[in-house]
Amino acid sequence: MIKRLFITVVLLGGSFGGIFYYKYLGSQQMGQGGYQSPPTVISSAEAQLESWRPSISSVGGLSSTQGIMVTPEVSGVVKELVFESGQIVVKGQLLLRLDDAVDRAALQVLVAEARLTEVQFKRATELLPKRALSQSEFDASKAAVEAARARVTQQEAIIERKSVRAPFAGSLGIRQVDAGQYIEPGDGIVSLQSLDPMYLDYALPERFLPSLAVGQDVEVGVGAYPGELFPGRLEAIEPDVDVGTRMVRLRAAMPNPSGKLRPGMFARVVNMLEGNVEAVTVPRTAVSLNTYGDFLYLVEDDGKGGLVARRQQIVTGEVRGGRIVIDSGLEAGQTVVRTGLVKLRDGMAIAVDNSVQLDDERLMHQ
Repeated sequence: MIKRLFITVVLLGGSFGGIFYYKYLGSQQMGQGGYQSPPTVISSAEAQLESWRPSISSVGGLSSTQGIMVTPEVSGVVKELVFESGQIVVKGQLLLRLDDAVDRAALQVLVAEARLTEVQFKRATELLPKRALSQSEFDASKAAVEAARARVTQQEAIIERKSVRAPFAGSLGIRQVDAGQYIEPGDGIVSLQSLDPMYLDYALPERFLPSLAVGQDVEVGVGAYPGELFPGRLEAIEPDVDVGTRMVRLRAAMPNPSGKLRPGMFARVVNMLEGNVEAVTVPRTAVSLNTYGDFLYLVEDDGKGGLVARRQQIVTGEVRGGRIVIDSGLEAGQTVVRTGLVKLRDGMAIAVDNSVQLDDERLMHQ
């Protein structure tokens, strides 16, 4: 038994030793150039010198230029609803009628009284020249006519207040009342928002105040439409600076003919400044933004007819439209790796394939 166990151990040891020796020889051959991994395929782009308009980035919120909760001026029972939730309405359009039967009956009484006073005044007018009526009686008759007409006008105004109309053109929200419901002044009927144009409210640090001016262009991006930018114009600058945050508040007007922008949306804001500067830019996907320093990979000749990726530390600037400004570390005309940074190391062999047309802005939002 001991001999058999000894022979088995020797045989196993020889087998494992042969395997390890074979792998060792293979690794030695690979290290001596017997085997080389294929180049990593990447796409490339050339650093460009562009006329770049400086800007300041911030965040803000969208609001309607006019927005209210429509409420009645008087109490009453809802007789008729003449709108639908989400409907587009024009200024003065009828939305709701309250029951006004009692008020209209009272109006008929006042109209009859007014007619009587008019008849009496007509008679007084005929009698006054004949001196069959005193001047004071004539004046009293005239005052009675004016008072009767005023009461009619007052009652008509009361009836008109039983009809709720849109105070401005806009888009209605969700209906809050039903026919037959008793409502009082201040009770919400429906939200009404004017969506074109929209207001954009945002803030910037006080140090930028000298660079800001009414009329500057702004660009806005919202989460609902990634990759799409909406143009606007700076309309107002708050005259004072917030003492707590040292920020200055700004408001821009945003055309919204498509209705895509809605009140309450979170917005990413780019406030354009005056003048242009020359800047070196590359696609945003070519840069790795890192806590310990931003970098990219240059495409360089390895001296043997091939290409290698060389890691290059850089200082970055603004990002806009899928491109990023390189403040230092790169010159216009140099070729950089555009995509595939995560699979590269410094000095790694690469092969360039630019057969696929890429959209820098779309790639940035993926």
